[in-house]
Amino acid sequence: MSDQDQPVQLDSESVAAYLRQHPEFFVDHDELIPELRIPHLPGEAVSLVERQVKLLRERNIDMRHRLSLLMDVARDNDRLFDKTRRLILDLLDASSLEEVVGAVEDSLRHEFQVPFVSLILFSEAPLGVGRAVTSAEAHQAIGNLLSGGKSTCGVLRPNELLFLFGEAEHEQVGSAAVVSLTHQGLHGVLAIGSPDPQHYKSSLGTLFLSYVAEVLARVLPRFAAPMRSVR
Repeated sequence: MSDQDQPVQLDSESVAAYLRQHPEFFVDHDELIPELRIPHLPGEAVSLVERQVKLLRERNIDMRHRLSLLMDVARDNDRLFDKTRRLILDLLDASSLEEVVGAVEDSLRHEFQVPFVSLILFSEAPLGVGRAVTSAEAHQAIGNLLSGGKSTCGVLRPNELLFLFGEAEHEQVGSAAVVSLTHQGLHGVLAIGSPDPQHYKSSLGTLFLSYVAEVLARVLPRFAAPMRSVR
C-alpha cells in the first residue's frame, strides 16, 4: 500500500477549523446530525439545531444587556450634561457674588443631589458672602490638594475634611472630590462629598466638576474685588 492510499489523519482542531470555514456543512449532510454526540443534561435530548438556537439566544440576551447598559449610561450623561449646562448659564447670568455662590451651592445640592458641598474662596479681606479664607490658611490646611490644579478624588485626611466641610459635617463625609479654582491665579476650592467611602474613587471621572470649576474660576474675579489671585 502506497502513502497515497493511507487514510488522512485529522485532529479535532482541523475538524473545528473546517467547520468554521464551512458553517453550511450540516445543511448538505444532515444525515450526520443524528450521529453527533453533544453533551447535555441527563434526561434531555438536545439536537444540533436546538443547541445552536440556545447559544444564539444566550448571546442575544448578553448583547441586549450590554446595549441596555450603554443606553443607561447615555441617558445619565444626557441628564448630567443638562444639569451642568443650566448651572453654567446661571453662573454666566449672575450679577453679583452672592448669586454666583448661591447658584453653585443650590445646583450641586438640589440638581445634582450632592449631600455635602463646600465652596471656599481665597481672599485677604471679608467678602460678606459664602466662606472666605486667606490663601495662606488654605495652603497650610490642604496645600497638597491645591497643587497641580487637577481634581482629586478619594478618602481624605481628617484635617482636610475638617477644613473643607467644617465641624458639623466633616465626620459624615466618607469620600470627596476636590478641585481648585484656577485661572490666571488661584481663587478658591470646590469640594463635594458623599457618606460612602467608595463613591468618589481615585478613578472616578470628574469631568463635569472640573468643567464647572473652570467656568467658576473665570466668573469669580468679576465680583470679588477683594480677592487676590495667588500665582
